[in-house]
Amino acid sequence: MLPVTRSALAVELTRFAERLADESRSMLLRAAGKRPKIDIKPDASFVTETDRAIETRLRDLIEQTYPDHGILGEEYGSRDLDAEFVWVIDPIDGTAPFIAGIPVYGTLIGLAYGGAPWIGVIDHPATGDRWVGVSGDFSRHNGTVIRTQRCANLDTAFLTNSNPDFFSQHEYRAFARLRQAVRYTQYGGSCFAYGVLASGRTDLAVDGGLNPFDVFAPAAVIAGAGGIVTDWSGGELDLTKSGTIIAAGDESLHAQALLVLSAEY
Repeated sequence: MLPVTRSALAVELTRFAERLADESRSMLLRAAGKRPKIDIKPDASFVTETDRAIETRLRDLIEQTYPDHGILGEEYGSRDLDAEFVWVIDPIDGTAPFIAGIPVYGTLIGLAYGGAPWIGVIDHPATGDRWVGVSGDFSRHNGTVIRTQRCANLDTAFLTNSNPDFFSQHEYRAFARLRQAVRYTQYGGSCFAYGVLASGRTDLAVDGGLNPFDVFAPAAVIAGAGGIVTDWSGGELDLTKSGTIIAAGDESLHAQALLVLSAEY
């Protein structure tokens, strides 16, 4: 098994992931000043021509450079998910904020190794923020090494959630219990919330209705900074599975939050 260290391969692939992020950032900055044309997808979510253009460009670069790698993207589906390496791409995470001009949208570029998150980039062109991480090795924010924050108890924890409307009724009741147990809950950060958790600014991030392309890049960044990301049952992330996500700065707080989320009601 490939060791999760800054090997020559890890360095090469991380540099390539940042090259993809540079391409996406350039395209997003050019598009940000214009009112986008909006389409509605079958799941009722928004998509713009910029989402599609960015993913097309990134997929082309991956196929040219690493033709034997698999790809999973939000707009154009998947191929070769059983490959040793699979690129997991969300061209605009936070398309609704992008449409509204609220600068928490970004591009997520993840690389799975053996089906698990390994390398991740969270790039926010509107604010100039970029998080890069290798699971089990390191994470950086704008080039500076970062670590997650340790939080001993739920009642002192700072929680984030992108949008409670994405929860089922069952999930919302579980989330409401957790919200009551923590010190404060901040809403609406999209993938920016996972970046600041990796930077030690918050303690927990809890979301529902997410797909692999929403979480693989943040999971690698958070794990590289010392945190943990699972589903609400404590299960590992999967390239074929969508649903609930809980990220925490440390395993103890993660375990406490899981107990609240799984309590009978």
